[in-house]
Amino acid sequence: MVLSPSGDVSTSSVGLCSDYYFEYTECDSTGSRWRVAIPHTQGGCTGLPDPVRGADCTFSCEAGEFLEMSAQECTECAAGTYSLGSGIRFDEWDDIPAGFSSLTTYLDNGSSWVPQGNYLESNRDECSVSLIYAVHLKKPGSISFEYQYEDNNVFFEFFIQNDQCQEMDQNSDKKWIKLTSNGEWRTHTVGLKSGTNIMYWRTTGIMVGAKVVKPVLLKNIQIEGVAYTSECFPCKPGTFSRSPGSSSCELCARDTYSGRGASSCTACDQDTHYSGERGSALCKIKPPCTKKDYFQIHTPCDSQGKTQIIYKWIEPKICLDDVEGSVALPPSGEREPCPPCNPGFYNNDTATCSPCPAGTYSDGVKACQPCPAGTEPALGYEYKWWNVLPGNMKTSCFNVGNTKCDGMNGWEVAGDHIRSGAGGSDNDYLILNLRVLGFKLPTSVSGTSGTEFGRISFVFETICSADCELYFMMVSDTNVVESWEGSKERQSYTHVMTKNASVSYTWAFQRTNQAQDVRQYVNDMVKIYSITVTNALDGVAPSCRACALLTQQSGSSCVPCPAGYYIDKVTNQCQECPPDTYLTGHQIYGKEACLPCGPGSKSNKEHSMCYSDCSFTHTEQNQTLVYDFSALGPVGSIMNGPSFTSKGTKYFHLFNISLCGTEGQKAAVCSDNVTDLSHKDPQSPEAAELANSVQTFICQSTIIPSDGRGLRASLSSQSISLADTFLGTAVESTLDGVTARPDLFPETSKKVPDVNFFYRYNSPQVTSSCESGRHAVVTLRCNPEKSSRGELSVPSQCPAGTCDGCSFHFLWESSSACPRCTEADYHEIEGACKGGVQDTLYVWNEHRLCTGGVSLPEKKTWPCEAIDFWLKVGAGVGAFCAVLLVSLTCYFWKKNKRLEYKYSRLVMSANKECELPAADSCAIMEGEGDGEELEDEVVYSNKPSLLGKLKAIATKVSFREERRFLLRFILGSLNFSCSTVC
Repeated sequence: MVLSPSGDVSTSSVGLCSDYYFEYTECDSTGSRWRVAIPHTQGGCTGLPDPVRGADCTFSCEAGEFLEMSAQECTECAAGTYSLGSGIRFDEWDDIPAGFSSLTTYLDNGSSWVPQGNYLESNRDECSVSLIYAVHLKKPGSISFEYQYEDNNVFFEFFIQNDQCQEMDQNSDKKWIKLTSNGEWRTHTVGLKSGTNIMYWRTTGIMVGAKVVKPVLLKNIQIEGVAYTSECFPCKPGTFSRSPGSSSCELCARDTYSGRGASSCTACDQDTHYSGERGSALCKIKPPCTKKDYFQIHTPCDSQGKTQIIYKWIEPKICLDDVEGSVALPPSGEREPCPPCNPGFYNNDTATCSPCPAGTYSDGVKACQPCPAGTEPALGYEYKWWNVLPGNMKTSCFNVGNTKCDGMNGWEVAGDHIRSGAGGSDNDYLILNLRVLGFKLPTSVSGTSGTEFGRISFVFETICSADCELYFMMVSDTNVVESWEGSKERQSYTHVMTKNASVSYTWAFQRTNQAQDVRQYVNDMVKIYSITVTNALDGVAPSCRACALLTQQSGSSCVPCPAGYYIDKVTNQCQECPPDTYLTGHQIYGKEACLPCGPGSKSNKEHSMCYSDCSFTHTEQNQTLVYDFSALGPVGSIMNGPSFTSKGTKYFHLFNISLCGTEGQKAAVCSDNVTDLSHKDPQSPEAAELANSVQTFICQSTIIPSDGRGLRASLSSQSISLADTFLGTAVESTLDGVTARPDLFPETSKKVPDVNFFYRYNSPQVTSSCESGRHAVVTLRCNPEKSSRGELSVPSQCPAGTCDGCSFHFLWESSSACPRCTEADYHEIEGACKGGVQDTLYVWNEHRLCTGGVSLPEKKTWPCEAIDFWLKVGAGVGAFCAVLLVSLTCYFWKKNKRLEYKYSRLVMSANKECELPAADSCAIMEGEGDGEELEDEVVYSNKPSLLGKLKAIATKVSFREERRFLLRFILGSLNFSCSTVC
């Protein structure tokens, strides 16, 4: 039996249907629709109510109401339930609600979004996983959700498609979700269009460094713009709504609980049970107390200046200390003298330390004293004694999935250090916060762009047995400044402030990021021994520092020095730093504060930094080489790879290099979440202003191409600075402890020397993997075959630009890396004299290795005269005569040899007998002499040539006369000798 729309009772003998519900049909073109009855069980069911005209398509109920379909009227929700009116909310995540689906779109290995009770957690691996939900809206609406997104090794995007699988128009700010700080829940809201909206929450992990990524957390998804809700939603366990018409449910208080659809909460038995947090769905039995349930603290100094260690139960106390197997609190320690006050404070015979009055200082032990003449208080904070928590610090506890530690102190003072507390669960964030109102530079220091306004330093250590992590953050910047995983030995860290603004420093310690509801690693902790902040606007003075005086007269007041000036130690007045030196920023007392720039570099006008003006000079082998690198000044880029992660994801390393010029401005920009590299210039001013970007001399980003993970656009992540300090330019391979590696870029032939640009990443923190810090060297190599911009490359042995993760090396081959041309790089060639004209040409030396500089001189033409023909003939005759003269000289030399021989024969024959020949026999007749001479000529001479015959004819008469005279003289001498002897 059912009630018809007309109110009549209708019956049927066959299968009367009483188990049905109402729904509206789709709206037609006139905006009308019908209400129809649909059975819960399909089958032979008769007697359903007839369709009736439904409410207008744009009709909706108010929050706290639902549409009662039988009467088609809005009805108030009952107590224990709630309604958004024209919206729906998903805030229970014990499992994935109906309508949602989790889809792995890359490397499907079973990864999915995981329900964690109060929130959803994304996958922790390298897969791409999407959470999908579809809704059909009759009118435009919106969707909002809360999320935590802390790890930039994960890409988190939210986009919407229509029923044709076409992506809706959406700007990058709405599509790419912004990072959050640790423990922060942020709300993201996007408008929805009428019709079908298919929503995607997609995460993509990139494990380039083989590091497990932190998951994205998602909760409280709310959609506005649905036409109606036909029923109210019951309050989830742990919540309640006490009155009808509620639009939301409230959390149950601590130590109370509730079931689903409750209008009130029930208290737990305080003696034996506890709930531990707000919003509990049940009460738990209190276990026996253990050592993990109490902690020790130092009591404040009493009137006698004494303190002692006492032990307290962790609140709220969730254990029993009076049952078998439980432990009791240890007895308190002995009373001992209180530590001294922190520097800048004094103890005026009271139990507390007070800050020194303005203009005075104290080391924490002595009373406050005024600063001497010529000095001023050095304002700041130096906390190294932890008897009480300083007034500008506070501590808290936070958990993303529960409220157990709400109201707890996250950190505890312990005399010579402050340490993390117990918390409520191991995945709590234990938070310590230090507030600084701003910074005040010393009177004598002028603030300029890039000035160091102050710095914070702290000494710490971590003791961990699980995957603990310590984060150091600044509230003014959502990015984590630095983090440390696992156990770390006692060490110091320093962060420099380059902006003058109010800031809140935060230390957050988490024992494990695995969701768990217990305290298993309560002994894992972090200890901070000291915290120092310089130039704090609201600080105290632990000491005094010198300042510049207006005059040297007694009582002169401190005055500011212009940028780039130091304080002279003798006169205490401002003096400008010498050229090409720079100031360290936080210390300007004495000329030694002006540090020299490296070779090949110069200082800017403010003497705040050194840079290269793109010029360089080098002298080698009495030759001066002049370089001009201006063409290499604009930012150069190189993308090397591809490389692949352990899961097969393809990625590239993108390097941007700002080599020289720009007055020292660090022009290289690397940005995270650059969604379309083809349409957005990463070096544009807009990119430099992004929160997740670095601007420096050399930076690196990891690029995931669109085809590497099935993405629709290329992604950029893990942007880091490799070099923020320019050290200098040199041909040598080592400068200031940084070494170039020429062996990584072998040369094929001998060329002009390479020029090395040396850089260092000036991080005060030296990591365990890079004991000497991070540095980079850009080697410029002359290659005339390259263009003026040339080509950047990395070593083939180290495709990531580094072989050890600390030293980065780049080669920039370019014609602009060649020295400037000079007169020594060309030579002249003189042409032949033709038609009374002679040309002089100028050509470059072979294997030219220079560019720019001087140009080749123009061709020169000179007048010349042709040589006369007879002058040529005379020259030929002269040459012939010279040859003839040489020949005759040789001939006479041979003849002299013959005469010596004959003379020797005559002497030997005369000595045999020792007798003088007869006078008539001593004479040589003219005929006989001629015959003998002819015989001699036959014996000693070869057949004469034509030239010999000519010589013989020319000298025949004179030669014979000379021979006769010589022979007679020789024979006469011999005759005289023999006569004398006989």
